[in-house]
Amino acid sequence: MTRAIALAAALFAGACNPFAPALDESLDAGASVLGDQTTVDGVFQNMKYAYTFRDTTIYGRLLDGNYTFLYRDYDRGVDVSWGRDEEMRATNGLFQNVQRLDLVWNNVIAQSSDSANTLVQVSRNFNLTVTFTPTDIIRVDGYVTLSIVRDETDRPWRIVQWRDESNF
Repeated sequence: MTRAIALAAALFAGACNPFAPALDESLDAGASVLGDQTTVDGVFQNMKYAYTFRDTTIYGRLLDGNYTFLYRDYDRGVDVSWGRDEEMRATNGLFQNVQRLDLVWNNVIAQSSDSANTLVQVSRNFNLTVTFTPTDIIRVDGYVTLSIVRDETDRPWRIVQWRDESNF
């Protein structure tokens, strides 16, 4: 019996405590989960992050001061738009009233830029799953055309126009 207790004590003494694991020092302290917003792909990564973590601070950093959101109201046959302030209020309301948001960016359909590389238009499809409750889930598949701008080639991109091309 004493031998079994000694063996068990030796095993536990050599094992790591699962409730206090060691710090993983292999991670780069300067690494970020955010994308590099000086790249077009970084804009999409940061938008996914903002939606996943429902982070209006990160989302707000994506939008230019002259931001405009546009979509087609097919029932009324008109285009509807709003600016940055309305977008932030609407997004904050969405982020506050859902349990989960899953945004998946799919293929880039088209991409063009100006000669100075300070304006880019990107058309891309997406899948968005909005979970209000476990029994109230909405799935949206759509298309978006983003116009993104930056002052200089080493500065972050900002979304100046979001055109929702989806047919709901």
